[in-house]
Amino acid sequence: MRIYISIDMEGMPGTFNWNQEKTDRPAVKACVTHHVKAALEAALHSPQAGRIQEITIADSHAEGDNLDFSITELDPRINLISGCPRPRYMMPELSAEYDQVWLLGYHSGTGALKGNMDHTYSNSRIHNIWINGMPMNETLINSAYAGYLGVPVTLVSGDETLKQELAKPMPWLEYVATKRAVAKFSAMNYSRLRVDELTRESVQKALCKTKAEVPLYRFEAPITLKIEFNHTSMADQASLLPHAKRLDGRTLEFTDDDYEIVFEAIMAMVWLASTTTM
Repeated sequence: MRIYISIDMEGMPGTFNWNQEKTDRPAVKACVTHHVKAALEAALHSPQAGRIQEITIADSHAEGDNLDFSITELDPRINLISGCPRPRYMMPELSAEYDQVWLLGYHSGTGALKGNMDHTYSNSRIHNIWINGMPMNETLINSAYAGYLGVPVTLVSGDETLKQELAKPMPWLEYVATKRAVAKFSAMNYSRLRVDELTRESVQKALCKTKAEVPLYRFEAPITLKIEFNHTSMADQASLLPHAKRLDGRTLEFTDDDYEIVFEAIMAMVWLASTTTM
């Protein structure tokens, strides 16, 4: 069994705003490390541990520098992907050879009511994002890429609002609720002991599932991406992407039959949008 883990920060227990990450970075990194370590130890001490051949962790928040390399000392089967920019952003090096994907520390999508640090890929650039007419969050976008490769997402951790967003599209998930938003930059973080116990239970349940029995979250072709940017100047720059169609001052549309191309187009437009001074 090969397990792929993509980690974010905003849904990690103990975090509540982006300023905290900057001014108290050692404490935030400790929160991230503890949650990831709890999931790893649950897997490595489970009855299924002997079946695990590889665990790849993609450090996927911001610059990909939130998890120390020492995490790999837990077991020789653990690999860590760090750094940014890189192809396939939050899901680098994922392939069909993996059996499960876990998304840890994820968060609700842009515009969510009481979603702690809600955004989708870029708080400063993306106002709204849809695929085939459905509002998207990072969990759904990344899960669809895993589904495109034939790999199921079995476990997600994050805030209560994200849990609500995933209930209908991905009802099979094992979900670890880490916090409840009070406002965008305020959260009631649940007890570390409570989250650790729920993580252990959820990991055990996820590992008992086979690749064949878990549904895949995916989109049928043609796949149409629509992004509404925060400013018209951002849409100006993002429209430089070949085959992007301008719908109005702030909104672009991009269509392709291949989800991987659409997946990469999201970040290509976000990076292009970042080049403007507004």
